[in-house]
Amino acid sequence: MYYTGTVHIWWNSVRDQKELNKEMVRDYYNLALNLRKPEEAVAKYLGPYYRQHNPGAADGADAFIAFVHGFTGAYPMLHFDFRRFVAEGDLVMVHSHLVRQPGERGMAVVDIFRIENNRIVEHWDVLQEIPESSANTNTMF
Repeated sequence: MYYTGTVHIWWNSVRDQKELNKEMVRDYYNLALNLRKPEEAVAKYLGPYYRQHNPGAADGADAFIAFVHGFTGAYPMLHFDFRRFVAEGDLVMVHSHLVRQPGERGMAVVDIFRIENNRIVEHWDVLQEIPESSANTNTMF
């Protein structure tokens, strides 16, 4: 097999971009929700448009900021514990444990963000309450 190094260079740049995308989403999510600075997160990471697939949130940066303020206002002690980040192409998936109030079991959350031109432009999420009992001994994380 003849190898010129081109594939290796391409693969490293793809891998590096995935790591950069994960880092960007981690900082965006943490800044907006855990640190309660959605305006700063939007200015730093959001693209020229923001398409939202959560039926409880509207499209756009201003709507995201209002959603975060409403959510953190309703649950001032909420915290997302990020468990894993997975990147594939222009998508980054976050699996996290959301605890809205101290003492509750919380929710398992999966957020998916789409990246375009190194900016976040689209979001999907699914949430599941952590039940009191389980049919297996595995955790949700």
